[in-house]
Amino acid sequence: MAAVCGQYQKVCLSETQLDFPGQPYSVSVLKVGYCVPQTDGSFRADGTITLIRGVMDILVDTGGPWDREFLLQSLKRRGLEPGDLQLVVGTHGHSDHIGNLNLFPSALTIVGYDISEGDIYRPNQLAEGQIYTVDDHIHAVCVVPTPGHTGQDVSVQVKGTSVGTVLVAGDLFEGWSDDNSWKDLSMNSAVQEVSRQKALNTADVIIPGHGLPFRVLRT
Repeated sequence: MAAVCGQYQKVCLSETQLDFPGQPYSVSVLKVGYCVPQTDGSFRADGTITLIRGVMDILVDTGGPWDREFLLQSLKRRGLEPGDLQLVVGTHGHSDHIGNLNLFPSALTIVGYDISEGDIYRPNQLAEGQIYTVDDHIHAVCVVPTPGHTGQDVSVQVKGTSVGTVLVAGDLFEGWSDDNSWKDLSMNSAVQEVSRQKALNTADVIIPGHGLPFRVLRT
């Protein structure tokens, strides 16, 4: 499946294409998020959960509280316990993205523009538009401010994978074909549009908040 967005073509990947090996970091989608409207006007939704492994073990978004056992078992199958995660990132503060933060009390935690270790909050410049480099020695993983869906959204950029640069984007992108629907859920669509264009300019594969990863082809 493909969709054209300006000078970009977005190609949806399949459910068998959820692992992106690389050096020094690999990226794996543990759970593909979804958002399904219901007949009564409500909708069922859950956020994508992504694991980044390498020099550090990093979790991006934890799903909702209902994902607790799924998340624990997914980590266990990969030989990980919650205490092994060194960094947990919540791309924004909605419950379907940070519902299991309490499983990782020993990890460095980034939620939006807050960076904390326990009850100690670290100064940073995410709010000023500056990236936060996760590994000062390698610069392969960084947290990027991508506001618009809320006022303090972040994405996680991973360089050096088999598909190039991967962006774990939270709800910057709802899904690969969200070219109109994302605006209905945006706090500031003009700001989010700028963030989306930057992502499309720099990422080779984007992992959205509520759907399968997609490849970005620049024409």
